[in-house]
Amino acid sequence: MGHHLRPSQTPRLRCRPTSCIADLEPIPESLTPMKFLDLSKVYIRSGGGGGGCVSFRREKFVEFGGPDGGDGGNGGSVWAEAVEGLNTLIDFRYQQHFFAKSGQPGMGSQRTGKTGDDIILKVPVGTEILDEDEETIIADLVTVGQKVLLAKGGNGGWGNLQFKSSTNRAPARANAGQDGIERTIWLRLKLIADAGLVGLPNAGKSTFLAAVSNARPKIADYPFTTLVPNLGVVGIDGTEFVMADIPGLIEGASEGRGLGMQFLAHVERCKVLLHLVDGTSTTITKDYRTIVTELEAYAEELGDKTRITALNKVDALDAKTITTRRKALEKASGGPVHVISGVSGQGLQDVLRAIHAQIKAAAPKVEEGPWQP
Repeated sequence: MGHHLRPSQTPRLRCRPTSCIADLEPIPESLTPMKFLDLSKVYIRSGGGGGGCVSFRREKFVEFGGPDGGDGGNGGSVWAEAVEGLNTLIDFRYQQHFFAKSGQPGMGSQRTGKTGDDIILKVPVGTEILDEDEETIIADLVTVGQKVLLAKGGNGGWGNLQFKSSTNRAPARANAGQDGIERTIWLRLKLIADAGLVGLPNAGKSTFLAAVSNARPKIADYPFTTLVPNLGVVGIDGTEFVMADIPGLIEGASEGRGLGMQFLAHVERCKVLLHLVDGTSTTITKDYRTIVTELEAYAEELGDKTRITALNKVDALDAKTITTRRKALEKASGGPVHVISGVSGQGLQDVLRAIHAQIKAAAPKVEEGPWQP
């Protein structure tokens, strides 16, 4: 018989004030784990093949049963596949070992062992797979659904049934299965974007990206606000393209100073770079040359990539200063300079059209063949 409590005797669930507050208050951003990871070391091993079976058929009234040992099952393989919905390798920080199952040994009555299950590493589009030396490229997964075999499973061994012949009617031997392949690989993510933003810290890259796209990067009035790359989809004249914003570069970035070098790989795939120069700086030509020097020092192809130069933050300048600094920047860059402001929106449409024109020009031409009925 159960115990019944009167309403006045109903026990109260109490919560300590400290625990309640901890449950309700958001965790400070400084304590949250880093959500972006673009380089990870992974250990993989394919499954070994199952051994073959030595067995003989033994049934009543069957005088010469003969061998009936089955083959071993093949080991599972390790694959990598590019999938949608991922833009970081953070999952591989918490799991770095991937071992496929081995195949089952063969059995009597001509039964083959079960094949081991494959393992598929799901990675973001744009992931490069490197060998242990971090230099040899095994594969570059740039399209959704692209798949590559990293470690093939071992073959299963033959059972004694496979060794039966006219001269050896009762073989008593079987093969062992092949061992799996064990290797260490590196996963390196290079975000796929059509255009990339480069510039010194606090040049207004995040403000620009937020003004022209659906991205919502962190914006503040101090340098190095951007700590990880941001991607945004930009729309202009009924078309869209993807733009990447990387942390600001400083002098010596190509030698490891600051954060920029760590993320420069993300603009390697871009068709065009937008170089933002802070118009409120008193050393705009030096600022411009600093970025160009670091791009060329990091990789020759980055230095040769098409660049569009823009004088940013002109909303804080008067007309005379804008004209003077624009001419100085045109002389330093040897080409036209766009005058823009991510805050007021001045000149944004024109610079986006210029970027889109370069992207379109860089796209591979598709030759149309003769019409077929």
